[in-house]
Amino acid sequence: MHATEPDQPAPLLPGLLRRGLIVLPVNTLIALLLTLVMREPFWQNMVYSNLIGLCIWGLVEFGAHRFIHPGANSALRWAVVSLLAVLFGYALGSRLASLLVGHSLLAYWQFEPGRAAGMLLVAVLAGSGLTYYFASRTRLAQTRAQAEAAQRHAAEARLRLLETQLEPHMLFNTLANLRALITTDPPRATAMLDRMIAYLRATLSASRQGTHPLAAEFERLQDYLELMAVRMGARLHYTLNLPPELAACPVPALLLQPLVENSITHGLEPKVEGGNITVQARRDGAQLVLEVIDTGIGLDADNGTSGGTGFGLAQVRERLATEYGAQAALNFVADGAGGTRATITFPCQT
Repeated sequence: MHATEPDQPAPLLPGLLRRGLIVLPVNTLIALLLTLVMREPFWQNMVYSNLIGLCIWGLVEFGAHRFIHPGANSALRWAVVSLLAVLFGYALGSRLASLLVGHSLLAYWQFEPGRAAGMLLVAVLAGSGLTYYFASRTRLAQTRAQAEAAQRHAAEARLRLLETQLEPHMLFNTLANLRALITTDPPRATAMLDRMIAYLRATLSASRQGTHPLAAEFERLQDYLELMAVRMGARLHYTLNLPPELAACPVPALLLQPLVENSITHGLEPKVEGGNITVQARRDGAQLVLEVIDTGIGLDADNGTSGGTGFGLAQVRERLATEYGAQAALNFVADGAGGTRATITFPCQT
């Protein structure tokens, strides 16, 4: 689980450019309509339309940025911003256009009030329509961002819950093994208790981080396997293969330990001579591949690993689904003449 970053607002400039590309074609369309119903040439209508339209748009953007904030009930504010932007934008844009084309704005209203009022009506309708469009898109984007943030926080909370459930599960299993040794082999029980204290001191603090480098995951696995070796003695052998280039790849803490525990409990312990566990990592394109391979009694026996349905394995699946979704997978296959190969794949984020 990654540390949550504060929600950041969308970059301002790209949004302005996108909205500007909407405003300019609308201004051109208005100029064409004005040319059809008025005698002024198209270029003159383009000047009026673009200057009025850009002034209205600029005032809407300023008002929205300055007075409308995410999460607030902004309908009334949008209405006020729209009205003021249209009125002041029309006045400013008309004044600038009149200066450019050599018209007197006051005379225009005195001698052709109907035409001037028509242009004001077009400005009001167009400005109001664009403001409503931008306001709707803004609210939709805010709602979508809030929903994504809520989903992300819920996923992080669920992942943390799964981690807190997994740690006691591992601890109780280890204590059960220790209890069995106390009456049958006290010296080995003492050695196992010492190993467990060292393992818990290193593991419980590291697991609170949510994710840690793959190298730290392998270190915790070595601690756990040394702890199990006290109990199983010469019946347990293990190999850890971690390529240096994958050491920094972040993984959920205690991700592999349930798979190793499953291999020992259901694969090696029921086998009189024990066996070997190999944990290895490799990269397959953008995917990290983690494998736990044992030489135990295999999938064909009724040992509980065929479906991978134990508590620890169910937690691994849920943690993978919460953290990586459909990009992650956990699979079990028979490995050669005996034993089991458990494979985890998910994106390596380095």
